[in-house]
Amino acid sequence: MTVVHVEGLRAETDTRTLVDEVSFALAAGRVLALVGESGSGKTTTGLALLGEHAAGVRVSGSVTVRGNAGFVPQHPSAALNPVRRIGAVFREIGDEAAIATALRRARVPEELLDRYPHQLSGGQQQRVVLAQVLVGEPAVIIADEPTTGQDAITRGEIVAELAEVARQGVAVVILTHDLDVVRALADEIVVLRAGRVVAAGPTDEVLNSPRDDYTRALIEAQPQIQVPPAAVDREPRLDVRELSARHRSAEVLHEVSVAAGAGQCLGVVGRSGSGKTTLARCVAGLHSTWDGSILLDGTPLSPRHTQLTRVQYVFQDARASFDEHRTVLDQIARTSVRLRGASTTEASALALEELAKVGISSETARRRPASLSGGELQRAALVRALLARPEVLVCDEITSGLDTITQAGLLDLLAGLPCTVVLISHDLGVVSRLADRIVVLDKGKVVEHGDAHDVLSDPRHPVTIGLLGHTIKEAQK
Repeated sequence: MTVVHVEGLRAETDTRTLVDEVSFALAAGRVLALVGESGSGKTTTGLALLGEHAAGVRVSGSVTVRGNAGFVPQHPSAALNPVRRIGAVFREIGDEAAIATALRRARVPEELLDRYPHQLSGGQQQRVVLAQVLVGEPAVIIADEPTTGQDAITRGEIVAELAEVARQGVAVVILTHDLDVVRALADEIVVLRAGRVVAAGPTDEVLNSPRDDYTRALIEAQPQIQVPPAAVDREPRLDVRELSARHRSAEVLHEVSVAAGAGQCLGVVGRSGSGKTTLARCVAGLHSTWDGSILLDGTPLSPRHTQLTRVQYVFQDARASFDEHRTVLDQIARTSVRLRGASTTEASALALEELAKVGISSETARRRPASLSGGELQRAALVRALLARPEVLVCDEITSGLDTITQAGLLDLLAGLPCTVVLISHDLGVVSRLADRIVVLDKGKVVEHGDAHDVLSDPRHPVTIGLLGHTIKEAQK
């Protein structure tokens, strides 16, 4: 039975067309992937299935959904109440039997119901939101980048959960940049570019024998795990020694020691909740409850403003790092005004020049953040950080929301930077492309640390082996 039928969908504002004549259909128990670069129309199409659209957008065409539709957002924490326990929210949206069934279908252990959202890993939050959606017994679920920022092990678990939901007869629409997830999960694929369908059909057919240049370019740009040559030893610019960090009374990092030289990239990997982001926030001066030492060129990093500007942080959730009431250009240009003493005119010109290098036009930059896609905001956030001319740049999952073509361009940019880069990523293809050194964290402890060549060619710890999976063998062939 056809659950979703879209015919001639069009979405436009007064100045541009977001979606142009998009059509597809989806049967119960099947999975459809909407794929394309940031701003291609994926989210607009997904919202249309929910009967929603952004302010100022006019929608026409036909969208038919037989039954309830549920939505799983890209950042599940945004859908969870931070001050209420998980179980209390469930009891408001369903009866005991419906809750028990939804928890079982989403594989959520009952012991999580007594916790608050911040006490859950990203993967656990994703499963909780999925269970909340399932309480309403939806006929179709729209999942927006469900594996963004997740490690390989957690990503596999989320794919398995959505596949199981589909086996139970629910139609699933995923909006994603992750072609590995598409191959593992989707029965059908629709590739969008600038709001138009450029390829559509069975997943294997479209991805294994692409007929259009754009789909072929997406596939060819996908990073693969490669074992890099051994790095040249350098004096450490960033030197973290026996760092232990706490969240309230809980210790989340245990005597972590890592180092990276000028111009080198330190890849930080591990499962969700392993302490990667806490380590990065300590380095950037954003987390205050820690012991140990953090040295920058041999000098202890202090909370003084002039010193902290030497370290810049690009957040995973780029949208939350922008003021929704001011234009993106104003916020980026302000970096040069405050930290470099540039005039407003000079700062704006420089910001536009750097934004153009990452594919953001002057017209786009002059909009407010709500008018930009997640990928566009992520690139804008990187430009904002680079305008501070940092000596250490911390990148927290900044490639996870980008299509493979845009991601490849961003990696080229990062590879050419003179500063030390701390790269947090769930994607071992990205890490192997950039990292000179790799640290693997598990439950707040370092389980492997060394030259990227050594860690990737001869992984020793079960977590490292699990994160790499079978792909490391393929990379070494």
